[in-house]
Amino acid sequence: MGHFNIAIDGPAGAGKSTIAKLAASRLGFVYVDTGAMYRTMALYFLRLGIKAEDEKAVEAACRDVDVTIRYEDGAQQVILNGENVSGLIRTEEVGNMASAVSVYMPVRTKLVELQQRLAREADVIMDGRDIGTCVLPDAPVKIYLTASVEVRAMRRCRELQEKGIPCCLEDIETDIADRDYRDMHREHSPLKQAEDAVIIDSSRMTIQEVVERIIFEARERGLEA
Repeated sequence: MGHFNIAIDGPAGAGKSTIAKLAASRLGFVYVDTGAMYRTMALYFLRLGIKAEDEKAVEAACRDVDVTIRYEDGAQQVILNGENVSGLIRTEEVGNMASAVSVYMPVRTKLVELQQRLAREADVIMDGRDIGTCVLPDAPVKIYLTASVEVRAMRRCRELQEKGIPCCLEDIETDIADRDYRDMHREHSPLKQAEDAVIIDSSRMTIQEVVERIIFEARERGLEA
């Protein structure tokens, strides 16, 4: 029997990762952190001494890399060629490298291949920009999670204020709107709603309400209780 997969797409600030983690915990699924996978690839390139602008070297290195995710004692562990690198991928250097190399098609192709393998091996919830359209087009449950620009900006502003970081709500709104445009108009795997995705607008919903809705949709589409 095949594994049950849930794909969650949507714009920045919609709460995809938070929702996906909670739903995965409730259902006993593996949450696939695609961002962590990009960071792990970036760490691999850095260890090889590859420069971010050297696309040919990046492409060649993609052939010999394996990245996977597993859970130990309820905590996500990211594995690079058999080594647990979970504590090494959150540095600024790795983040900058991940941002730079994520635009290269060989990197995206390799990670889609690895993400699809994970989905064949376990029940997963995966979130991103192109999960339902490109990575898991056959997932029985596809969710397009969104919220208004104003609500997403307010959420982001609250997060920054809680960390003691000053912010301007109008600037954040502008940044989010600009990012939406870039994500929806990028050349490779743009953000868009899959034709059979369920739209959930979380603007006036609590986190728990969104989680319950996703679980309901999964039950409706054949996931056994």
